[in-house]
Amino acid sequence: MNSITQKLLETISNWTGSFPGAYSIREDGQCAEFRSTEHIRIEPKADLPGLDIHVLPGTTGETVSIPACVTHGDIDDLVYNDFYIGEGADVTISAGCGVHNESGEPARHNGVHRFFLEKNAHVLYLEKHIGTGGGAGKRSIDPVTSVFLKEGASLEMDTSQIGGLDDSNRKTTAELAENAKLTIRERLLTEGDQKAATEFDVEINGDGAGVDLVSRSVARGNSRQTYRSRIAGNARCTGHSECDAILSENGSVSASPELDARNEDASLIHEAAIGKIAGEQLLKLKTLGLTEAEAEAKIIEGFLR
Repeated sequence: MNSITQKLLETISNWTGSFPGAYSIREDGQCAEFRSTEHIRIEPKADLPGLDIHVLPGTTGETVSIPACVTHGDIDDLVYNDFYIGEGADVTISAGCGVHNESGEPARHNGVHRFFLEKNAHVLYLEKHIGTGGGAGKRSIDPVTSVFLKEGASLEMDTSQIGGLDDSNRKTTAELAENAKLTIRERLLTEGDQKAATEFDVEINGDGAGVDLVSRSVARGNSRQTYRSRIAGNARCTGHSECDAILSENGSVSASPELDARNEDASLIHEAAIGKIAGEQLLKLKTLGLTEAEAEAKIIEGFLR
């Protein structure tokens, strides 16, 4: 691995020179290193760039790390990773991505991830994205995630875009069976002329299933964000979608919720709030000795935490 990859890994996946458990490190469109464990098997796909990750039934307390790094321009990386989580397993999966570009050519990573969770399986999925480098070429990350939850399975997604990306398009679809649970927490920061789009599409097909989607974002400079969520309640279920955004300078955010109740016992809710930082918040911090810029930074940091 080159030094840029190592620095990106420290930021997106808390890498300290190694990973515990199973892992695969992707660098500039190629697998740089990977390791399986007794209960988690990582195999390169035979027909596509990417991996098949198999977690044996009953596996608990283990981790899978699959960070991907692009370290220069003129790269358009596309990878397909499928996760097969056995019945009753409970694992943590980390899939951060960093794009570094010092050139005038574009650099992009597109990760297509599918999660197949068997009965009563649980996954905590962590995904952190960042762009770095001073080149004029675009830095883009376009993740596509598909989730399939069987009876009693649950997936918690914690995703964040912490800056530096010129374009990002995040698409997530999900299908939930009986008593399945999907929880997503998204945090997003855009600045300058950056653009970001988020799209959720969830089909709740089983009684007792539920989804909770929460997106918190900050649009600064001339950046633009769009948020779209669709929750279809096809059974006795619960669904909640929330979009909270802060605007600064000329930033803009467009939120488009859609609730599709197809069962009389489907309980679906959407909340949205878009606005600037409250003046009283700034004033309170300024009375403690902070400048306006420092106060705004503190408020945004807390909001995106």
